[in-house]
Amino acid sequence: MSQPDFAYVTYIETTAEKLWNALTDPELSKQYWWGTRVTSDWKVGSDFALVLNGKTTDAGKVLAFERPRRLSYTFQAVLSETVRAETPSCVSFVLEPNGTLVKLTLTHDGFAPGSLVLDGISKGWPAIMSSLKSMLEGGHALVIPLACLDIEGVG
Repeated sequence: MSQPDFAYVTYIETTAEKLWNALTDPELSKQYWWGTRVTSDWKVGSDFALVLNGKTTDAGKVLAFERPRRLSYTFQAVLSETVRAETPSCVSFVLEPNGTLVKLTLTHDGFAPGSLVLDGISKGWPAIMSSLKSMLEGGHALVIPLACLDIEGVG
């Protein structure tokens, strides 16, 4: 098996159910993702979107939904014509409970060489996952000005 283009592993002091809800509930995602709402009915084959201020920034299709263990969807950045031309990639979350912790493994792969989206998500996912962890463990998400991430054209 080949290595994913991007992988991020963190341990969060929470339950798998609470973490799952944070990954799939639009109101919870809005709290740690700086206003961005995840939207889907979460059925395999259904549409998935990230929506900020009423505008879709990224879209895809649900590939796997195994509550509260595994979530996967295709990912297509749609903010600009340049990134919209890239082929969709694949995001996967695996949750592994271990006592009072949940190991969260995020992989994002399927990028073409020189992908602008890969560059953007490599900056964005760590900030998003850190904010998620802070929200679940401490009750408040991180305040990170998105301009600090220097992400151009990627949601």
